[in-house]
Amino acid sequence: MFSRGQENISTPTASTKGPIKYGELIVLGCNGSLPNGDKGRRKSRFALCRRNKANGVKPSTIHTSCTPQAAKAVSNKEQHSISYTLSRAQTVVVEYTHDSNTDMFQIGRSTENPIDFVVTDTVPGGQGHADGQMAQSTISRFACRIICHRNPPYSARIYAAGFDSSKNIFLGEKAAKWRMHDGQMDGLTTNGVLVMHPRQGFSQDSKPGLWREISVCGNVFTLRETRSAQQRGKTVDSESNELVDGSLIDLCGATLLWRTAEGLELNAGRPQCPVGFNTLAFPSLRRKDVLDEKQPWAYLRCGHVHGYHVWGGRRDPEVEATCQERECPMCRARGPYVPLWLGCEAAFYVDAEPPTHAFVPCGHVCSEKTAAYWREILLPHGTHTLHAACPFCIQLLSEESGCVRLIFQSPLD
Repeated sequence: MFSRGQENISTPTASTKGPIKYGELIVLGCNGSLPNGDKGRRKSRFALCRRNKANGVKPSTIHTSCTPQAAKAVSNKEQHSISYTLSRAQTVVVEYTHDSNTDMFQIGRSTENPIDFVVTDTVPGGQGHADGQMAQSTISRFACRIICHRNPPYSARIYAAGFDSSKNIFLGEKAAKWRMHDGQMDGLTTNGVLVMHPRQGFSQDSKPGLWREISVCGNVFTLRETRSAQQRGKTVDSESNELVDGSLIDLCGATLLWRTAEGLELNAGRPQCPVGFNTLAFPSLRRKDVLDEKQPWAYLRCGHVHGYHVWGGRRDPEVEATCQERECPMCRARGPYVPLWLGCEAAFYVDAEPPTHAFVPCGHVCSEKTAAYWREILLPHGTHTLHAACPFCIQLLSEESGCVRLIFQSPLD
């Protein structure tokens, strides 16, 4: 088994060609970088590249009773294993053996070495807590693992739970678990790993798929009644755990977007600002301290875009940003008046068209098709509900509109 002397896990080498990239995971709500900056294994996006040495694993021997061999498999720090506790008197241990054809990448909240991509709870609005403290996290320390095939077509499959520093996964007595028809064991993690595959690919014609839960062995199920219920959903044999371009992965506290290497190449072009923004300063990232005086503002009821002005309202932009309603001087429609922010994470775009629409109420700007797609995506919110949210800041969208077409004025002399 391989521990983390794991090469080529996030950044291509300086060679001419570089390692083969399987794809990238991008955290929703970060808009290009974490609020406090990308550091080490904790970052807003993570590239999965072919390792110099395969570290994948696959199931092998099953121990159905507390034998010396089972105890040895669990205690051996060079042996990957999954333990299913059925009762105080019975534990099934499944040994995993090295697979030279696959690479394994692990994701979770833990900063221990087995975790390749450290993920923490995403705060709506893209900001950290003022005191730097986070509420108790609902993301598992060893949330999931992705197994990528080292040879074409480089398929990537997701599995719930990750191996800890001792190369073990433990499913306790209270965890949902069961024996399958072929005698193999399977189970679900406490808050689950949910996946949604888009229909018709990740493009301007994409439509949202259905959220499913992925088991420890990679089987697909309908959602449980509540996120941590012990009763599993129904098996969905017609679907698989293979990730496709645009698949969403929810870890109960953070949602990740999977983009294949091919998909990233298709929309590598940076979005261009439409006419009307050329004389306005357009910050790419939300800043907590100050608003630029040339930053574009918009009335979200009608979509009219202006530079900041004091017509019929307060004179302080910082105070104005928190104001609930204001009357548009162009059409007299009343509604939120907010600063606009460019959605600069290109991986969230489903096309290469210019940004002409803004999400309501956050004001992040993107293309029309991109806004329409994310407006239809219902993301897991908390442990019980689904709600549409802006992919750039994860702020919940208005149920009334979700987004608005921006109306730009001709430059004034």
